[in-house]
Amino acid sequence: MKALALFSGGLDSLISMKLLKDQGIEVVALHFNIGFGGNYDKKEYLLNATGQIGVELVICDIRQQFFNDVLFSPKYGYGKYFNPCIDCHANMFIQAFNKLVELGADFVISGEVLGQRPKSQRREALDQVKKLIREAGHADKFAYLLDSDGTNPSKPKTLDELILRPMCAKLLEPSFMEKMGWVDREKLLDISGRGRTRQLKMAEDFGWKYYEKPGGGCLLTNTSVALKLKDLSAHREMILEDSAMVKVGRYMVLSNGARCVIARNAQENEKLSIPNPMMDKIELVDCVGPIGLVEKNASKEDKVLAARLTLGYGKSDMQKEYEVRIGDEILKVAPYDRVAAQEFLLLKA
Repeated sequence: MKALALFSGGLDSLISMKLLKDQGIEVVALHFNIGFGGNYDKKEYLLNATGQIGVELVICDIRQQFFNDVLFSPKYGYGKYFNPCIDCHANMFIQAFNKLVELGADFVISGEVLGQRPKSQRREALDQVKKLIREAGHADKFAYLLDSDGTNPSKPKTLDELILRPMCAKLLEPSFMEKMGWVDREKLLDISGRGRTRQLKMAEDFGWKYYEKPGGGCLLTNTSVALKLKDLSAHREMILEDSAMVKVGRYMVLSNGARCVIARNAQENEKLSIPNPMMDKIELVDCVGPIGLVEKNASKEDKVLAARLTLGYGKSDMQKEYEVRIGDEILKVAPYDRVAAQEFLLLKA
């Protein structure tokens, strides 16, 4: 048997994979990049973590698909911030089933723990996720996996039956895999709630060095990112490239309504250097400082203001004028005072 495991990087997912691998099941870890998983490259960590239990890692870039299909139109709405958790979880399962068809696997597992997260891991939420996956299961590509009329007991009737949650399996109805004897239910767990005592003890017993702490990984639950997303999506239709500018930098609303983002350090300079067809790059020509972005359709006044604001955060003299490139145009402007610049910040200190 081969199982595909949803693997964000957390301890629960690692334990789930080990529980199945110890039963002789081949496990492949799937890490889905939705574009909001964090502001650093996790590849090295993911390889180290999965290497501890000897499973293959497959990283899947679904940023565009998530942006187009989930982020702005979740059927089950958002959590406290801009986090469509239920739809996001269902979408990851559906994408995992797409990989299951491609890789010839048999079922999908998740490290979810019943009651661990208030939005997405309640029983009601699990049922909502199940409903979305069941709907997706009507696609022709999944027909070979299922027996929709119930005449073949060796196949499940619906796609969601091919999901196993090893961490809390004993608190849920037996899955199809347990009923068929593919997985030994007695070797699965009955963990619930937000405590991690048992998981941490298991990690210690296994001698694991690499595992992430729970929570805080998704930037869609970050207040700053959520507010920027709400503002920009209300201001104009967003594109995928906008994701970079809501995750970093000083986000500003200019006098005539244009949006501008200014980096705070060299790392953010790099992130804002990615081309965005909706934005013009702001570059300081004759002094050292940050990169900025301003909307291409901004008024002349707002572009001059954006240039001055960017210059104001550079190593500039308030009494001098400097050249600043915005797109293909070079302006000569004086820096804007940093204290006065705070009036344009969406998120004021």
